[in-house]
Amino acid sequence: MSRTALVLGAGIGGIVAAQTLRRLLPRADRIVIVDRAERHTFPPSLLWLMVGDRAPDDMSRPLDRLAGRGVEFIRATVKRIDPTRHEVELEQQTLRGDALVIALGAEYAPESIPGLADAGHCLYTLEGANAIRDALERFPGGRIVILTAAPQYKCPAAPYEAAMLVDAFCRKQGIRDRAQIAFYAAEAGPMPVAGPAVSAAVRGMVEQRNISYRPEHQVNAIDATARRVSFANGAEAQFDLLLYVPPHRAPAVVKEAGLVNESGWIPVDRHTLQTQHENVFAIGDVNTIPLKMGRPLPKAGVFADGEAQVVAHNLAHAWTGKGRPRSFGGDGACFIEVGDGRAGMGSGNFFAEPVPQMRLRQPSWFWHAGKILVEKLWLYRRF
Repeated sequence: MSRTALVLGAGIGGIVAAQTLRRLLPRADRIVIVDRAERHTFPPSLLWLMVGDRAPDDMSRPLDRLAGRGVEFIRATVKRIDPTRHEVELEQQTLRGDALVIALGAEYAPESIPGLADAGHCLYTLEGANAIRDALERFPGGRIVILTAAPQYKCPAAPYEAAMLVDAFCRKQGIRDRAQIAFYAAEAGPMPVAGPAVSAAVRGMVEQRNISYRPEHQVNAIDATARRVSFANGAEAQFDLLLYVPPHRAPAVVKEAGLVNESGWIPVDRHTLQTQHENVFAIGDVNTIPLKMGRPLPKAGVFADGEAQVVAHNLAHAWTGKGRPRSFGGDGACFIEVGDGRAGMGSGNFFAEPVPQMRLRQPSWFWHAGKILVEKLWLYRRF
């Protein structure tokens, strides 16, 4: 008897889940992945695009290439999910599977902050990174403001990396003495889930580069005409160039399916990633996994990858009896780009109690080369 696995979303988690299932399951089984985009963009490379070290085609691939890996790709928007029937409604067809892997990621909501979308450029989109590159190339000097619009967002290191890469870009262009860089964070410190030592170390990296750092500044509104940011604590900041991480939210389709809890995200079993529905899993940014310390597991590609591997192996074991069940253990790592061809590396276990156990390796060319290797291997192996 053949089976069908439906994977919603062709980000890192969705692609890993689909291709791992294809490798482990009989050829008669159908693996379908659905995404509204035509191309997959490797998210960690957006920071390099932002400072002119990549072009869009260097870091993206057509999703229809997945067919060459034995995965059926359908380009469509998911309109409705019925988790009890494993049914997915698209614009022009309805799919039903034996298992459902939800990897739809997080949506960005810059419109929830008055003026944000009109005044600045988003760090987390291809369009935003392109716009930042163009703006930096013609930037004569002035005040650059980088802000996180909400205290919880995916890729916790990314905005801090962006600040340091902008610093390096301005030095390379010979305008650093004419550029003031300020970072306003909604959160209390960099990468708070990684612990106070790692957070302090990252803050130190930022401030050593003469980047002004202001934590616990929750943005209220932005006046694009006056180029002014207003914060909830009464502070204000002027800018000539504004770069931001927008507020995140779960896609409306998963909310309408009744899959989210009070956090606004899909709760799952922390070890199997199963939702409250049998054979329905949520991986990557769309899920929420509370930690002992009181914060959720960060949203990051490394976790989406690990979760996808667990789901795929467990489904394959359940359907074929081959292999062994796996359990997601909360291990994670991320590169931290600091500019000038160097990067640090943070790694550890986020399920450790009472707090995650993390180690931060100092920036060097070695870790920067490691990130380049990860990028190249991802694009080569997956497409």
